[in-house]
This record gives sequence, structure tokens and C-alpha cells, in this order.
Amino acid sequence: MVSRFPVELVGHTHSAVVPAGVVAGVAVFDRQTGQFTEQLNPDLRFRSASVVKLLIVLDFLWDGGPSYELSATDRARLDVMLRSSDDDAASYYWEECGGGQIVDRMVSRLGLTHTAPPPATHPGFWGYVAMTAADTVRIYRYLLEQAPVAVREYVMGNLHQATRHGTDGFDQYFGIASVFDPPFSIKQGWSGFVGSSGFGSDRAKPKVSEVDLTREALHTTGTVGTDDRSIVAVYTLHPDGTAYEQACADLARLTRSLTVPGGIRAADCQ
Repeated sequence: MVSRFPVELVGHTHSAVVPAGVVAGVAVFDRQTGQFTEQLNPDLRFRSASVVKLLIVLDFLWDGGPSYELSATDRARLDVMLRSSDDDAASYYWEECGGGQIVDRMVSRLGLTHTAPPPATHPGFWGYVAMTAADTVRIYRYLLEQAPVAVREYVMGNLHQATRHGTDGFDQYFGIASVFDPPFSIKQGWSGFVGSSGFGSDRAKPKVSEVDLTREALHTTGTVGTDDRSIVAVYTLHPDGTAYEQACADLARLTRSLTVPGGIRAADCQ
């Protein structure tokens, strides 16, 4: 099965308010009109942090048809990986399913254009996978528009039930989850903050890499509105030493400035 979602990127039309010192890549796609409402550096590569868990679960499920039944053990692992961004589960499947080969397979299957495995020096660091806002939209469009029903319901069902905190204790209700009222789904990413997992980017950073592996990264991705109307992907890098709370506040400001059809803004985010 091959899925191709060509994305026409005409200029960098956007209303995004990017806080000083923040580097951002943004794409918002309205599935009702089939048009982008926001594009800012949509092909700029960022280290994925936990957003790559979308590719990990899709690769694992790819050949599981027609029933796509999961063992109790796999279901438990994948549920917590998707809902609570569990790193141990991601590391298990990364190792079991071939590491960077997961990314290579999904790039080919989904027609991703700027997604790439981690640097050869750090093959086990799934959080170093390079991803972009535009490719993230392609991933969600596959899930929502082309994936087998069982896969769509399983993955999106978990993303709609994301827990308030990740298993590492970090509050993952930032960005989409802090700006909009339900319904929304989220797969967030955070990396480089004090206390965050080494699998994201906190230890043994390569000294040379095309993708920034140093600055604090905070990403919010998912869907907003009834029937997952809008796909939202916002990737950000923050100045070295930025506190998690400050990064969340800056990301909220950026996300709040976006045109997201179908989104109902939370009362304290008007």
C-alpha cells in the first residue's frame, strides 16, 4: 500500500505570531476545504522528539491486516506510548522493528519528503528523527483519510484520550490542548528540558548534525474540531536554557494566533 499526499506549498502564508528567539515550523490543514490555512517554514526539519511515535505505531500495524488484532501486551505498550508518550515503549518497538528502517519504510509508504532517520552516530535515538510540519500533515491525512478503519480508530482513539501528563511526569497539555476545547487529539513532543528523557536529545548530542539537537524543542501536533476537521502541526525550538513552563507559554501564544477552522478556543485563551 502506498499513500501519497502532495502538499502544494505556495509561499509562506501565515498569521502566526512567533515569540522572539523561537524558531517555528507550522502547517494547518483544513480537511473540509482541502486547503492550508497556515504555512510557515513547513519543510524546515526539526528533531522529532516523541512525534515520531506516530511512525512507530503505523509501521508496527502496517502488515497486521485484515483484523489488526493486538496482543494484550502490545496493546498495553502502544496505548501508553500514544496516550502518555511513554519512552520505554517507543524504545522497545524501535529496537524490535529495525530502528531507522522504520523511518525509511514509512517515508516510502506515505510519500514523506523531508523525514529522515537519526544521525548514523546515534541510531538508537528515535527522538533524533528529522520531521517537518508538512510531513506531519501528510501522516495525519493518511491516518484520517486512507488508513484501514481499524488502524484509524485505534490510533486516533488513543490520541483523543491523551493523558494530562506523560509517563515522565511532564504536562503534555500544551499547544493544541491548552488553546482549544475538545474535541481535539494530540501527539506532543518535548526534548532537551531538564528532566526530560535522554531518548529525546538530552545526552551525548552529536556535535555536527543538519538538524538542531541542542536547543529545547517543544512540538504540538494533532487535530482540532468535530470529525478532526483541522490538522495542526507546530514545531518549535527555544533559546538554550529556556524553562519548560516558558516554552509552553510561548507555544501557546503561537498556537493561539493560528487560523484553525473548527477549533473552539478555551475560555482563558480568547
